[in-house]
Amino acid sequence: MKTTAALWPPLQSAYGLVHQAARILANDEQHAGIQVRECYLAYVRQMQEQKADVGPLGEAIEHFCHITNNFAAGLFHCYDVEGLPRTNNELEHCFGVARVHERRATGRRGAIAGVVVRGSVRVITAVVTKEQSFSAEELRPRDYQRWRDLREHLQQCEETRRRQFRFRKDPAAYLAALEAQLLE
Repeated sequence: MKTTAALWPPLQSAYGLVHQAARILANDEQHAGIQVRECYLAYVRQMQEQKADVGPLGEAIEHFCHITNNFAAGLFHCYDVEGLPRTNNELEHCFGVARVHERRATGRRGAIAGVVVRGSVRVITAVVTKEQSFSAEELRPRDYQRWRDLREHLQQCEETRRRQFRFRKDPAAYLAALEAQLLE
C-alpha cells in the first residue's frame, strides 16, 4: 500500500477540504478499515495543521475535526463488516416514519407518553409489522423469563412516568406525601 502522503494529496483549497475527506471515506480502492482510518485521521491532522491558512473557515475546520475525533471510534467498522451501512440514514428514516404515524394517530405534535414509556417495543413493532405479518405462533414468546423481565421494565417506566405526572400536577402535595412516607 502507498504511504498516507502519496494516497491523499495535500490541501489545495478551502473548497476541497470536505470533498477530499468524502473521497477518502468513499474508499473506491476498497482498502481495509484500518487503512481508511489511518489515511482519514492523517488527513484530519493535516487539516488541523493548515486551518490557519484557510482564513475564516478555520473555525469550521476546528469543529469538523472535533466531531471527527468524537466519532472516530465507530466510523470505520463499515469497511470491515460486510453489509454494514456507512450511515444511519435508513434507521433514522424508520424512526421518522414511526414518529409521523404516531403523530397522525394521536393528533399530537410531540411524543406521547406511550411512545416515551413503551417506545422500545412500539417503534420496533411498528417498523416490523409494516414489512410482514405474523401468525399467533410466531408472536408467542419463546423465552418467558425475558418476556417477564421486559414487562417488568416497562411497568417500572410507566410508574416513573406516573410519579412525574403527579409531581407536575401538584408538587406540594406530592412532596408532602413523600415527606410523610419518609417520617414513618
